[in-house]
Amino acid sequence: MLNPDILYEAYCSGAFPMADSGGRIEWYMVRQRALFPLSGIRVSRSLARTLRRGKFLVTFDTAFEDVMLGCFRPGDNWLTEEFVAAYTDCHSEGWGHSCEVWVDDRLVGGVYGLAIGGCFSAESMFHRERDMSKVALWALINKCRDLGFVLFDAQVMNPHLASLGAFEINHKLFARQLKAARTISTAWGRQL
Repeated sequence: MLNPDILYEAYCSGAFPMADSGGRIEWYMVRQRALFPLSGIRVSRSLARTLRRGKFLVTFDTAFEDVMLGCFRPGDNWLTEEFVAAYTDCHSEGWGHSCEVWVDDRLVGGVYGLAIGGCFSAESMFHRERDMSKVALWALINKCRDLGFVLFDAQVMNPHLASLGAFEINHKLFARQLKAARTISTAWGRQL
């Protein structure tokens, strides 16, 4: 059963959970870890236009559970209701965080994750309007940099993350960086 203490221990060791097609929780520790530079994501011309127009509102930690629910897919989900309950408990404890993007009072994009010391591990993101998950990620990385985070973890590389500027490092290097990041105090991070 997932709970904040189990999640904390797992994330401190570099592991993260995903549910299989039957809803069973599996734990993963990947050989190559996807990270984002804290200098920010790669901003395409179309995203730059969206950011310049600014026809959205960005908030943090105002709709954590709604962001998680927005990340559910019609099929092939790695999220379950048990995930929602456990990560929402982490949010209640002050180390689960979300970035929300709103247009006309509608939640149109977001990203959520867990913060341990100076490491933020982004879990999943969604959009209901074009570019809004990218706006959320852009804003969240900027917020983490401003709060003093030194590591922004995206876990597993995919073409979409690569297009936004994510890069990979091997597990051994990630483990060293994570160990150092855990000792850093940030306003959002759960401390050792």
